[in-house]
Amino acid sequence: MTSVPTPIPSRTQYVLEEIKRRILTGRLTPGQALVETELAAQFGVSKTPVREALKTLAGTGLVVMSQYKGVTVRMVDADMAREVYDVRLLLEPEALRRAVRRGASLEAAREALTMADEAADTAERSLANREFHRALYLPCGNPLLGRMLDEVRDQAALVSAVAWAASPSWEREAGEHREILRLALAGDADGAARALHAHIASFVHRAFPETAEAAALEQAPAKEGQE
Repeated sequence: MTSVPTPIPSRTQYVLEEIKRRILTGRLTPGQALVETELAAQFGVSKTPVREALKTLAGTGLVVMSQYKGVTVRMVDADMAREVYDVRLLLEPEALRRAVRRGASLEAAREALTMADEAADTAERSLANREFHRALYLPCGNPLLGRMLDEVRDQAALVSAVAWAASPSWEREAGEHREILRLALAGDADGAARALHAHIASFVHRAFPETAEAAALEQAPAKEGQE
């Protein structure tokens, strides 16, 4: 049988994925300037695919384009983290609840946990973390809901990368991930959703304790469980 060759990604896509990876793994830090000529030289391409890649990344919220400062990696502060995690708190637990109720396969989430456990460094662990959360919400049965969560996925990963650099907490989060998956695999849709809500809220509260709204959000799962 003749094998089908794997399509070669376009230069723009290659540059896009590489810049994104460097941002999400901390090689490119918040506020760092992204100069087209320098990036083009590093990747061995012209400035055009670099320019297109940066425009796409600006659309996803990972970089900021300014008339005066040029292109820089997006800065992370408490307000930015709250905005991103507020969206996740509203949508992600419900997506997981629906995925569990419809009996969707969560094998990809289990594999992502294994990847995180076997990660050689923070960069690999961060990418595995992103895949774990996506594997929970993607099979929710509502493609639009999945795409909406995909929209904030990279920004959430940027927040995590910055927080982990300041105070590594991945071991605690790994334990929370295992409990979320355990509840989901047991068919406890509401329990898994509450555990996921608490996991997301407690992370942003720990990473940005000065954010009063995050502290209030952290109490939400307990109140929901009492109703």
